[in-house]
Amino acid sequence: MAGDSYPVDEINRVKRRHDRGAYDEATVHALLDAAALCHVSYIIDGQPFCTPTLFWREGRQLYWHGSAASRMLRNLSDGEPVCLTVTHLDALILARSAFNHSADYRSVMAFGHARLVEDPEEKRRALVMMVDRLYPGRTAELRPTTDQEIKATSVISMEIERASAKIRAKGVIDDDEDYALPIYAERLPVRTIVGAPEPCSRLSPGARRPDHLGGYRADRPFDEALAEAHAAAYRD
Repeated sequence: MAGDSYPVDEINRVKRRHDRGAYDEATVHALLDAAALCHVSYIIDGQPFCTPTLFWREGRQLYWHGSAASRMLRNLSDGEPVCLTVTHLDALILARSAFNHSADYRSVMAFGHARLVEDPEEKRRALVMMVDRLYPGRTAELRPTTDQEIKATSVISMEIERASAKIRAKGVIDDDEDYALPIYAERLPVRTIVGAPEPCSRLSPGARRPDHLGGYRADRPFDEALAEAHAAAYRD
């Protein structure tokens, strides 16, 4: 429903620079959908771990996958508490003092309890979306996934129970008395850009780049291409 927000409590409330915090679904989901890689944090026997992995979102549900032998997946199958994060670095900020050096960024922290996806149909559908979330319609063009491949892959799901976004988009901010100093300052934009495709050297004769990859064109911002692909994959 438009305008919905995640509940706010001591777990997800932005405590420092709360003016940069946002809890509405539209902001949180947009930042998640524009990312391919997340970091999943959890604790095993008192030891903290943080694992980078590909992920995707369906409504308030997040999914990620890995080898069935993965330590992370083996230990996140029984409702363990998890924090999943993504960050987009937009710029480095060079100010007139070391204290005011900073970065422009967009980030999300999502909290919930992980569960192993065991229902065969949900797992098969999730493994389809693992690919189609990035490349809408691609799975239908591929060799069918074998039962052994499905068995060798585990999928974890987490309902987003709480979430917060934090965004800085201020550029250079110095103390008023510092602006008169003869010190150079700037905002240095940072972008992840799609490069030119590099076709496999062993393509069969007649194999051509499919139209559904058109969004991944050279020099396009990667987060823009990802957000477009996610929207197309889940379009009614």
